[in-house]
Amino acid sequence: MNNFELLMQGFHTAFSLINLTVAIGGGILGLLVGATPGLGGVTGVALLLPMTFKMDPTTAIIFLSAIYFGNMYGGAYSGILLNIPGDSPAVMTALDGYPMSKQGKGGKALFAANVSSFVGGTFGIITLTIFGPVLANIGLKFGPAEITALILLALTSIGWLLGEEFSKGIVAAALGILLSTIGIDSMAGGMPRYTFGTVTLMGGISFIPLVIGMFGMTQVMELMKTKEKDSLTTGRRLSVRESLLDKSDVKRISLPILKGSVLGNFIGFLPGAGGTAASFLAYVFDKKTSKHGKDMGKGMIEGVAVSESANNAAAVGAFVPLLCLGIPGSATAVVLFGGLMMWGLQPGPLLFVEQSEFVWGLIGSMYIGNVACILIGLMIIPFLMSILKIPKGIIAPMIVVICIVGAYSINNSMFDVWFMIGAGVIAFILKNNNYPIPPILLAFVLAPMFEQSIRRAFTISNGSPLIFFQKPISAVLLGLTIFFLLSPLLVSVITKRKNRICEEKN
Repeated sequence: MNNFELLMQGFHTAFSLINLTVAIGGGILGLLVGATPGLGGVTGVALLLPMTFKMDPTTAIIFLSAIYFGNMYGGAYSGILLNIPGDSPAVMTALDGYPMSKQGKGGKALFAANVSSFVGGTFGIITLTIFGPVLANIGLKFGPAEITALILLALTSIGWLLGEEFSKGIVAAALGILLSTIGIDSMAGGMPRYTFGTVTLMGGISFIPLVIGMFGMTQVMELMKTKEKDSLTTGRRLSVRESLLDKSDVKRISLPILKGSVLGNFIGFLPGAGGTAASFLAYVFDKKTSKHGKDMGKGMIEGVAVSESANNAAAVGAFVPLLCLGIPGSATAVVLFGGLMMWGLQPGPLLFVEQSEFVWGLIGSMYIGNVACILIGLMIIPFLMSILKIPKGIIAPMIVVICIVGAYSINNSMFDVWFMIGAGVIAFILKNNNYPIPPILLAFVLAPMFEQSIRRAFTISNGSPLIFFQKPISAVLLGLTIFFLLSPLLVSVITKRKNRICEEKN
């Protein structure tokens, strides 16, 4: 029986009344969870996991995966409207989405985000349907050395791809790396690092309070700087018709969506990568290759499209190693993996053979859940746009409340609230001195992954650095890293030489 026939059987399973109901309900819950700063996919799936204990395994995994999908959509909403990313992958979406809202294009950004999410998710589902087991085997070729080289390439790209000044971008990225080292070093016998003898810092710094502070509280301070009492969109009247994508918009986002879908799906099925790394790498790749790259970060619809398509494609990509190899590809996939084990299902190559109805029912429900999420997302855009009409004097206190609740809800700790406020003050000072904020957050996310991978690589090679050059994939990635590091110098030398030649001719 070929994949198409199996998929048709999967649709038959997914279209049963109970499975269709939980797919739509899970999508709605996921949208709400994703749009709420401080929750995110991992927390949402973990909190709702107990609801599935008495469900059939197929129905349960459909419900949880629909929440996961919906979260990928919803995370962009608060980032675009309030500059408070609902989840870590939405950090990249907020870079261009919020400036678009300030320009009166918030509805257009929301439309672009929903369409890009749908296309990225659909691309990932089709890829899973056709090439799942094959792609899983390719993902296995990325061991610790290859993943180390990939993340190193990303880390060295942060400063000069996202910051207007190379030196300030590097300083911001270094600050993010420093913050990520706080806590217990699990790979060195549980030794504490930079905890200053306090129990509170033993668990490290939580990402959500950091991102809420550096985006949300900073935004409140920016609003307090201005004396105007108008709305975020400087009093412009917004209409749904203005927010619809026209032909020029569709043309502009088509290629970024394709880039984000392909790269995001690839990053998604690398074990341990996840949507945050996918959206970041897709964004910086598009920034470097697009003719509008220099303007990204200032309200370009391409930035919203590439990041949203990437994180949704990565969300589906994470199911490839989970179902085909039994290796969770993201933090949320770890929770889903635990659910599968709880229901007596062993993820791996035999799952497609022994539990065919379950696997193809899940894949069929992904198509349904993806359609449900975009329809719901598009229908609530008029309501979401009304947020942009609220006067600044009202929206600022609302943002403060959201920030405090979001920060406190992670660990039920007032320390996280005070840390969030402190992070906001520091980010405000840095921003007003032209230091970019995104490199701090992205380095904070990527640095632990880099440290873990490089230590594993050195353990395998008994401390020899040759492991990074003996394998083709890591060698190529390291070569690209060196090239990107030297490229600013090369560009400077070439520019000076051209200027000198022009002067000599004149």
